[in-house]
Amino acid sequence: MSKLERITVTMPEEMVARLRAAVERGEYATTSEVVREALRGWGEDYDHREAENARMRAILDRARSGPRFSSDEVFAEALDTIDRVARRKSVEQGE
Repeated sequence: MSKLERITVTMPEEMVARLRAAVERGEYATTSEVVREALRGWGEDYDHREAENARMRAILDRARSGPRFSSDEVFAEALDTIDRVARRKSVEQGE
């Protein structure tokens, strides 16, 4: 495991209560484990968003590069990217 570093986080009482309840139910050993799992999920979502943003930037760069890429192709690729993001979100939310 990598080196651990202690940080202080301030959060609303409701969040703290949920963290502690998860530990009390035995779902996690510590509140830190709950927070680490949540941050892993956030990191994965962040990486997905960054990848999709990079894809959209590449589409726009290609569109700017000249007539080899029509506006219809730009919109089709952009819509495909948007649809893929929406499907991923739907799966993550269990829909």
